[in-house]
Amino acid sequence: AALGGHVEACEDCAHTRIAYNSCGNRHCPKCQGAAARDWLAEREAELLPVPYFHVVFTLPAAIADLAWSNKAVVYDLLFKAAAETTLTLAADLKHLGARIGLTAVLHTWGSAMTHHPHVHMIVPGGGLSPDGTRWIACRPNFFLPVRILSKLFRRLILDKLATAHAAGHLRFFGAHTDLADAKAF
Repeated sequence: AALGGHVEACEDCAHTRIAYNSCGNRHCPKCQGAAARDWLAEREAELLPVPYFHVVFTLPAAIADLAWSNKAVVYDLLFKAAAETTLTLAADLKHLGARIGLTAVLHTWGSAMTHHPHVHMIVPGGGLSPDGTRWIACRPNFFLPVRILSKLFRRLILDKLATAHAAGHLRFFGAHTDLADAKAF
């Protein structure tokens, strides 16, 4: 190992093992493995004893390009639109009719290591009734209709971007300079 290592030896049984020195990198399983395991255990302790669903909201390429030079604004809008979409449809009596919780994490890169902003959500398979008196479970292996989630998310993210543009919160560079004009946007 580039950082070297050392031999650990038990004084009682003489067992030895090689231990590599810490590099301090947050992605290193040796250096951050224990912290990652602790974090995961804390998150698991917060989970309800119900099924969970993995929901992902992704920005289309054109909006991802805008996010490159407007990270704070666009990522904030991505979180807000994704959460609002999920909470709104879950509360709708035509779908689940419940108040749910969620945990969301932003990923800005895809598996090919290209800029690919998306939000991963872990969502319980149910929620509290509107009056808060009972648990409403979703159907087995089905949370919410994907097409309806997609349509609402698309409308919300576009509305939020238009509002941010009108308020002057977005900056445009290079090939996107013309989008500073409201008509082009």
